[in-house]
Amino acid sequence: MAINLATKYEKKIQSYFSLKSVVDGNTNNDYNFSGVKSINIYTPVTQSLTDYSRTGMTRYGTPNEMQDVLQEMILTRDRSFAITVDAGNNAEQMDSKQAGKILALEIEEQVVPEMDKYALSKFADFAGKIDVQLSAPDKTTIVATLAGAMASMSNKNVPNSGRAIYIGWTYFSALRSASEYIGNDTLGKKVLSAGQLGSFMGASVIPVPDDYLKKGSSQCYALITYKNSVMQPKKIQDYFVKQNPPGINGALIEGRFIFDAYVIGAKADGVYAIVAASTQQAAPTNTYTSGSKTMACASSGATSIMYTTDGTDPRYSKSAKVYSGAVDLSSFAGTTVTFKSVAFDDALFTSAVTTTNQAVAA
Repeated sequence: MAINLATKYEKKIQSYFSLKSVVDGNTNNDYNFSGVKSINIYTPVTQSLTDYSRTGMTRYGTPNEMQDVLQEMILTRDRSFAITVDAGNNAEQMDSKQAGKILALEIEEQVVPEMDKYALSKFADFAGKIDVQLSAPDKTTIVATLAGAMASMSNKNVPNSGRAIYIGWTYFSALRSASEYIGNDTLGKKVLSAGQLGSFMGASVIPVPDDYLKKGSSQCYALITYKNSVMQPKKIQDYFVKQNPPGINGALIEGRFIFDAYVIGAKADGVYAIVAASTQQAAPTNTYTSGSKTMACASSGATSIMYTTDGTDPRYSKSAKVYSGAVDLSSFAGTTVTFKSVAFDDALFTSAVTTTNQAVAA
């Protein structure tokens, strides 16, 4: 875009409409990526209780070695920008392009929205529960839909505090118009921190542009997250203003951001996405062939299928593998294997996980 060298120019640049981060402050900060590109999270697998025996040498039950599930988180987003502000252009625009202001605009209008949109898309795609709806929620159904989601999370023992409801403005408008809220000033009474507008059943309600909750053209109506179930690590947030660097008479503004977003598998029940039925990829079908002791997977149109043979969730487990052909299960001969698979798609939300407890022929 050409530099506008107007003879008179407002000292204050008219900025585009921008949003502060809606994700910051609503994620888990317990893990540190300092000095590394990836971390492993080990989640212990607890044991069910047994009856105490008053005789024998194993009165508390047979001791079993504690097992764990491993989830690897790798930072994949490495983004940057570079802007020059020529000293002549700046002078002819009455110093309206001060480098510090330009940097602030870049962060508010480009960096923060990209990070937030990316994080919300990852949270929705890896939600522990993706709830499909036959029709878009409106003012007569949205309260019941959100209440059902909140109840479902509570029944999974997700704590009531620390929840956030991200909802597109279209559906927030429906919520504000619902008969249950007409005349109720607790929702939307005032603008709170991090974009929050009131609360619903104790959860912060955070309206966002509809496309913040889209995957391609697939719309997520609302996303509910529990703070300790999601992460948005930012390893590097560096930005510089360099005055008169070699070859430039003026300012050079540069920034670099390494970040990512994850759902913590062990706490995935704390992430609940509400989407249209047609926007979730079909769950894979697992087909066992006894003669060859193999398991085949299929999901029409899927971009990729991930699977595990150790009973862990392939959405989060480090042991998950990309399906590329029938899986040889001969090493499990004479035993039962827990085979799990999930389908991913570039344009649709992630499928449900298919679990097959398969007795493998001896």
